[in-house]
Amino acid sequence: MKEPRKTILYWCPRVLSILFAAFISILALDVFSEGYSFGELLVALFMHLVPTFVIVFFIIIAWKREWIGAILFLGLAIFYIIIFWSELDFVILLIIPLPLLICSILYFLSWEQTKKYKRNRAL
Repeated sequence: MKEPRKTILYWCPRVLSILFAAFISILALDVFSEGYSFGELLVALFMHLVPTFVIVFFIIIAWKREWIGAILFLGLAIFYIIIFWSELDFVILLIIPLPLLICSILYFLSWEQTKKYKRNRAL
């Protein structure tokens, strides 16, 4: 069996979550079209980037502890659905919570693979 760090299942959740953080960051760029002063622009940009900071924090935790990452990303997807339930339509459901759910599942599968590899290696 290959070492888990060399497999697609190891890298897929990490790359997907980084791409998702980059996508969320791009959504924050709309503050530049609002006509804010420089100070207001910095505050608005910081506020729009708070979700990105949260996701990057989750990625840092999930990098070594996949099972915690699975729980965090699942919790974030559920939190988003609960908070925006009244405004949710199908397209928004595909754009934000679905990638978080996919990241959660992939981190869980990566954790399972690593756990299985360590168990087989100990035998």
